Amino acid sequence: MPVNPLAPEWLREPRDVNALPDRVWSSAVERGADGVVRIGGVGVDEIRERFGTPVYVVDEADVRGRAEHVRAAFDREFARVGSRAAVYYAGKAFLSTEVARWVREAGLRIDVASGGELAVALAAGVEPAALGLHGNNKSDRELDRAVSVGLGAIVLDSEAEIGRVAETARRHGRRQAVRLRVNSGVHAHTHEFLATAREDQKFGVPLTEVERLVAAIRAEDSLEFLGLHSHIGSQIFETQGFAEAANRLLPVHARLLAGGPVPELNLGGGFGIAYTEVDEAPDVAGIAAALADIVADACAELGIPVPAVAVEPGRAIIGPSTVTVYEVGTIKPVEVSLPVPDPVQAGEPVERVAPTGSATRLYVSVDGGMGDNIRPALYGAEYSARVLSRASDAEPVLSRVVGKHCESGDIVVHAEYLPGDIRPGDLLGVPATGAYCWSLASNYNYLGRPPVVAVRDGDARLIVRGETEDDLLARDMGLTTATAPATRTDTGDRA
Repeated sequence: MPVNPLAPEWLREPRDVNALPDRVWSSAVERGADGVVRIGGVGVDEIRERFGTPVYVVDEADVRGRAEHVRAAFDREFARVGSRAAVYYAGKAFLSTEVARWVREAGLRIDVASGGELAVALAAGVEPAALGLHGNNKSDRELDRAVSVGLGAIVLDSEAEIGRVAETARRHGRRQAVRLRVNSGVHAHTHEFLATAREDQKFGVPLTEVERLVAAIRAEDSLEFLGLHSHIGSQIFETQGFAEAANRLLPVHARLLAGGPVPELNLGGGFGIAYTEVDEAPDVAGIAAALADIVADACAELGIPVPAVAVEPGRAIIGPSTVTVYEVGTIKPVEVSLPVPDPVQAGEPVERVAPTGSATRLYVSVDGGMGDNIRPALYGAEYSARVLSRASDAEPVLSRVVGKHCESGDIVVHAEYLPGDIRPGDLLGVPATGAYCWSLASNYNYLGRPPVVAVRDGDARLIVRGETEDDLLARDMGLTTATAPATRTDTGDRA
């Protein structure tokens, strides 16, 4: 069968449209003899009947296993170089009280980036000493709560925060541990919006200002300086960026030792995962080994002890665990005109040639879309998909999975080969949606955010309830008898 010319070069036509590649799907996903896919031992048809669609389905054992694997790898590799490691789960990827308990039971600490995330972690029973707080614009209320409960660390993101955190700690009679986030200038090989260590962006302080600012931190009796913090980006497949960041930070770290202890170095997270069959994400154990060698070698050259190292993976733990299950609705073949490449003749101007010929792209609409996964529209992120409710022996056809929102850019999967007999009512699964899908979800077009269901050993249970139309209307003050709005929760206002 000829390749559809509309297909991107990277996309491979599957030999079997029913196959579920291990590198993309969670460890507990399998297709039964009846053709129905089971996740954690629970059939997708049962999940639809009990919870509706769209629905995020989280493989609990997969999350726990990945968390334990990451912790064990970093423990082992940094013990090998005479140090230790602390692994923080980046809650911004996905956070609920259940997930917070799972990762904490696996031995991870948790990184939060807002008062709301802090509230979830505390409600889950996570001890404050195991939490770290990020944010470039922390409110007084957020800082007050973090200090008052005894948070393990606060990441200072600007010079202004030094005095604010110091004063808050004095008011509560505490000595607050802090890290200083540094903009190392290292460019991660990732999407522009996912690179967080470029010079021209909102996070961190310049490397040239670090020694002056650490002196200011040390001058505050209510602050305890833990070390420097760096985060170079997200969805990173190579270790070169981490090596460059460490090699820029450690000489400064060495100079800081002359003025007092610097017990740790935080290298952030951003470890990538496979979203499609062609992605070759590294195993976290390999990243841990590489980082241990990078830090140990740099410290040996500088003649300093290897500090404790902290890392903050989120996507690498929760991302591969989750499948978003949709129901297929409208299916529409669309004929697309094909442009002929412009002929180029030596010394002659290029002439425009009218497009000739066409090819078909099958548009497969589902009952969710950019409201539950904004990443394709926001970053151009690529995903894959499979029909889950049955097996098919039909020929694969180039398809685009789109949502039901009133936007032409409402695309869930830009390009995938799906069975040619796909039909309304089929259940379609998009894997690797655990990170930044639910957490970035919206109510665009007044669609409720989907539920989150955990599956394990044949059992399925709701861990985050989906929103109903009543939920959406409950905040509309034109439909309530209340005379004044309820007291707002903290969204960045100053106390």
